[in-house]
Amino acid sequence: MRKPAAAKPAKKKPAKVKATAKPTEPAMDVAVGRRIRDLRRVRQFSLETVAARTELSIGFLSQIERGLSSPSLRVLATLADVLGVGIAALFGASPSADGASDQVVTRGLQRPELKLWRTGVSKQLLSPASSDNKLNLFLVHLEPGGSTGDELYTHDGEEAGLVLEGEMMLTVDSQTWSLKTGDSFRFASRRPHRFSNPAQDAKAVVLWVNCVTGAG
Repeated sequence: MRKPAAAKPAKKKPAKVKATAKPTEPAMDVAVGRRIRDLRRVRQFSLETVAARTELSIGFLSQIERGLSSPSLRVLATLADVLGVGIAALFGASPSADGASDQVVTRGLQRPELKLWRTGVSKQLLSPASSDNKLNLFLVHLEPGGSTGDELYTHDGEEAGLVLEGEMMLTVDSQTWSLKTGDSFRFASRRPHRFSNPAQDAKAVVLWVNCVTGAG
C-alpha cells in the first residue's frame, strides 16, 4: 500500500514592504538654497566672492544652493549679512500673494517657515515677508536638545525675545543665562551669541524679534 505523499509546506508570501514617505526636509533645503542663489545672482556676486566674505568653502556654498546641504542658523545669518538682507529674506516666500509690497497682515495658516531640521530649530515668520523689511517677528521652536551649534556667531542688527514655553539657554559674549517661561532678553546681534534648549523631553517656544540695521 502506497503511503500518501507528504503535504508540501505552503510557500510563505513575501512580506509587504511598507512604502516610506520621503522626508519633506530636503525640499526645504532646496527652497532655501534656491533663494540664496537668486539673491546672490541679483547682486551679481560670484560663488568665489561669497566664499571669501563668509569664509565658507565654494564647494559647501554650492551644495547649499543646490539643496544638498542643510545649513545651520549661524551659516544662514552669515550669508544673509553678505547678501545685505535679514534672515527672513531667506525663507523663500514672496512678499504677498497679490504681489503687493505693503502687506500688513500675515494669517496664521500662511506663515512661512524655515525648518533647520538637522539642528532642531525652526522659525516661523510672523511678519509679512519681504526682503526689504528691517524689522521681523518670528516664532522660534526649539526641539528637545535643539541648538544653533557650539560656535558663537554674529550678524547685523539687534534682537529681542520672550520665552513663551519651556526653557532656553542663551549665551552672549562669555555669559550664559537660563531663561524660563516669561523671561525676556535683548542684545546687539554683533555680540557673539548662541542659544539652545537644554531639555531632553520638552520643546521650547520663543517669540523673537530681529531688527536689521545695516541691510539696504
